[in-house]
Amino acid sequence: MALSTAILRAVPGAFILNSGISKLGMDAGTAEALRGMAAQGVPVLGKLTPEQFAKFLSYGEIAVGTSLLLPFVPTKVAGLALAGFSGSLVSMYLRTPGMTEEDGVR
Repeated sequence: MALSTAILRAVPGAFILNSGISKLGMDAGTAEALRGMAAQGVPVLGKLTPEQFAKFLSYGEIAVGTSLLLPFVPTKVAGLALAGFSGSLVSMYLRTPGMTEEDGVR
């Protein structure tokens, strides 16, 4: 792996991994609020209980962050994981009322 690729993978990988680890002990109220926002972008997430969602979110972030940090994970595989994760975040952002202006993008 080239040094430039390693740096480009390390920065978001460390951030996402840290975010996932910090969500491991999430309380039920926070999990419910995050699940409500996430269900706007990915409706199937609304079927999970807050506890299930908290585990799903934290383990998912840990998996994506780890795949970016591990040098033996192919760049294309790590990129696909990151694209799926970021795509769901953009979907949530665009579909959640109050997060954008009336034009839907800003």
